Amino acid sequence: MGWPRPSTRFCVFLTLLNDRLGESIVFPLLPFLLASFTSDGRTLGLLAGSYALAQFLFTPLIGALSDRFGRRPVIAGCVAGSVLGLGGFALTLAVPWPAGSAWPLPLLFVARLIDGVSGGTAATAGAVLADISPPEKRAKAFGLIGVAFGVGFMLGPALGGLLAEISLTLPLLVAVAVAAVNLVLVLTALPETHPPEARQALPRKRELNPLSQLSKVFSNPQVRRLCLAFFLFFLAFNGFTAVLVLYFKEMFGWGPGLSAAAFLVVGVVATLVQGGLIGPLVKRFGEWRLTMAGLGMVIAGTLLVPLATPATAQPLVFIAVAVLAAGTGLVTPSLRSLVSRRLDSGGQGAALGSLQGLQSLGSFIGPPLAGVAYELIGEKSPFWLSIVLLAGVAVLIAFGLPQAGAQRQATAVQK
Repeated sequence: MGWPRPSTRFCVFLTLLNDRLGESIVFPLLPFLLASFTSDGRTLGLLAGSYALAQFLFTPLIGALSDRFGRRPVIAGCVAGSVLGLGGFALTLAVPWPAGSAWPLPLLFVARLIDGVSGGTAATAGAVLADISPPEKRAKAFGLIGVAFGVGFMLGPALGGLLAEISLTLPLLVAVAVAAVNLVLVLTALPETHPPEARQALPRKRELNPLSQLSKVFSNPQVRRLCLAFFLFFLAFNGFTAVLVLYFKEMFGWGPGLSAAAFLVVGVVATLVQGGLIGPLVKRFGEWRLTMAGLGMVIAGTLLVPLATPATAQPLVFIAVAVLAAGTGLVTPSLRSLVSRRLDSGGQGAALGSLQGLQSLGSFIGPPLAGVAYELIGEKSPFWLSIVLLAGVAVLIAFGLPQAGAQRQATAVQK
């Protein structure tokens, strides 16, 4: 008897979950994992951003490869890289290095870079969703990315907090195991969704330069402002979240337990919004209105964190992260859909790869800047700077749609 073949959406979901799980397990524990090697905020920010740097440099190539050779082999290669990168990170932390050894930090950076090089998983998985979804249902389909994000942020901190009580490296070994299972599933069950007749030749080498890819996207007046807003949103968001656990630790005296609980709230809220609410909300209000409303929520949530005191930290922080998660759950799939609907279907892999590149570039620049601001300006400065950037994002999106596009969306909402 054969085994029941999982659906394409399930394979994509597990791939996206694997992509987020490694991050969500490591992130709340990172200041504690690095405690024996360094306590420098700038080093923490650079390590947090190194994954995104590698992802930014290689995402255009991965997107082009998926448009040329299909989604399945590219996803399989990316997941294999995730196994290698996570495994190397865990192994480096598990080795009993002698005091003062110069090897651990470089090896940790190498492991993160390997994981980042293969980090085109999300973009290629998003291309699979675009392949199997009609344009009017892509916002709902992209909501699956948010569901994986939410479930990853539920499982990751919960597993990390529980397993870290046994060993700090045990949560990482679980993440490696999940990546290995994901690889087996992709190799045995994921169908190819990009037919040979829709495939495109590989671009010239200079066109695979990530900056060239981004300039190509920005040359399109239909999506120029939206893409800039996408970049600035992730720069601001990933900047202040990179120092969030350190802020909790130093300002409120929180340990891994409370920090993990805060991220658990993020996972629950994000899953509810992007898993069950995004489809009906898009149908009722449209992507543009949801993006603007979500941005307002993200700004409000960011504002609450620096306003908290040690006495009010727990209620205010948990409210803040819930509002942040809800806002991000509205912004991310809606803004992706706004861009996707304005591009032709032939190059969705490269287009969504460019969006992933913008996200990666923002995720690389944001954490080191936040770490420098945290140390040189003050602990609360990353939050105030992010609020200013997010306000700029709102302005860009408010004027980011051509008038005809805005009228079409308003007509669709009325219908």
